[in-house]
Amino acid sequence: MQSAKRLPDQAQEEVLGVIELFAKKLRAHALKMTHHGSSSHIGSILSIADILAALYGHFLQVRPEEPKWPDRDRFILSKGHAGAGVYAALAIRGFLSEEILTQHYQDGSIFSGHVSHKGVPGVEFSTGSLGHGLSAGTGMAYAGKLAAKKHRVCVLMSDGEQDEGSNWEAVLFASHHKLDNLIAVIDCNNLQSLDTVENTLNIEPLADKWQSFGWHVQEIDGHNIEAIIFALENCTEFPKKPHCIIARTTKGKGVPFMENQVLWHYRSPDKNELAQALTALEVPQ
Repeated sequence: MQSAKRLPDQAQEEVLGVIELFAKKLRAHALKMTHHGSSSHIGSILSIADILAALYGHFLQVRPEEPKWPDRDRFILSKGHAGAGVYAALAIRGFLSEEILTQHYQDGSIFSGHVSHKGVPGVEFSTGSLGHGLSAGTGMAYAGKLAAKKHRVCVLMSDGEQDEGSNWEAVLFASHHKLDNLIAVIDCNNLQSLDTVENTLNIEPLADKWQSFGWHVQEIDGHNIEAIIFALENCTEFPKKPHCIIARTTKGKGVPFMENQVLWHYRSPDKNELAQALTALEVPQ
């Protein structure tokens, strides 16, 4: 198992500052969206905010002005219930107007609770039920290889999603076909539905499992932006293997009263809780 390198000193401060601001804005948008729409899963969104910021703020080669650019990198949110985080990332990146995010989960809105590609530029694939994203991403990566394309496919998964057998079929297929253009990032926040992942269905040792299937595996702190960036960039150093990044995260990260609380998988913040959360993030209200 390989560990991530460090950012070059000359680039570190500028790059990290931009992505940290991206992550803070994403968290603030997501809190407001789930409040206004009375939608769920804010805890799941906050746990992946730093990963999404590193992807959309630095790593993914995309063109907001040309969402269907043929050579774009593809991103799939397999844990589709955290869709508000992707909508916010796309808006910050310039695919959408940030002002329309308040329409999230409203009647007639393009922003459904689970992420949907319908009417939303930049979303590649709609997901809801867990266990679908990696299979779809593996298919996209295989098609890219057959067509001799250079773009990458990145799938962001949940730890609880590792329970799904369809994932392991895709893991086996990707290794067999040496899909080194495929990156699976696993958000390991250790809370699943009503309990911990360990108590629901233990998946550890997770890194050993993926490595035994022939994947290049890295394990990182999923809130350390420097580690996230270089785990992603290190993937190019290991050809002929698909890549798995196990990101250890905290559900509800950034808002102390939401952290590690399974309640925030389901609840939306009320007016007072929203104000408290934005204060914790040091975001103007």
